[in-house]
Amino acid sequence: MRVVTARDYDQMSRKAAFIFAAQLLRKPDSVLGLATGDTPKGLYRELIRMHREGDIDFSSASSFNLDEYVGLRPDDPQSYRHYMREQLFSHVNIRPESTRVPDGTAGDLDAECVRYESALRSAGGADIQVLGLGTDGHIGFNEPDQEFPAATHIVRLDESTIEANSRFFRSREEVPTMAITMGIGTIMSARSIVLLASGRSKAEPVRGMVRGPITPRLPASVLQLHPDVIVILDEEAASLL
Repeated sequence: MRVVTARDYDQMSRKAAFIFAAQLLRKPDSVLGLATGDTPKGLYRELIRMHREGDIDFSSASSFNLDEYVGLRPDDPQSYRHYMREQLFSHVNIRPESTRVPDGTAGDLDAECVRYESALRSAGGADIQVLGLGTDGHIGFNEPDQEFPAATHIVRLDESTIEANSRFFRSREEVPTMAITMGIGTIMSARSIVLLASGRSKAEPVRGMVRGPITPRLPASVLQLHPDVIVILDEEAASLL
């Protein structure tokens, strides 16, 4: 695990974008593992800028998102499919049919998990996976638990996650309580991982992830076992290291 400290959120985002750009230049048909939330917005903004300036090309790339809320249609403004369209897909030349997000409205959610996991495997797995970090140490929607879940699965969201995500909804009651998420095993199968964390609220889980014991009670700690992880932090998130 390599830890890089940036001056602030913007520099953190630029550093991450350089890594993704290098991946696309090295392998134009890369499989990109993507994430949502506030943290990767700066990364996507930088990738859009690079694309518009002619530095990177998404036409041969494909993508798989980490997760999606159960019950939200793809056109719902709070769905992660909608987020990805707004934050990245509609601004670059990635083919719509090459972008994949779990279907949170599937009639058989367990079958959707199997289908999504199989599709990622058939694509050869993620070449590079971006991750954020929850204040409780979760990655994807893998909440603190007694064991590391292996594959894509259905998860019931912790109260702390629902509370944190309520800022994106009109009220806390509107936040979905369940999601489909890649499992820890799925995330760890990516050939390289870039984890981004910014702000004082992430300092404690960052310390546990980097220096603490490997435990499913802090899911991100498992990244210590991955052979190619870059953790990019702003100064506040790195303050306890």
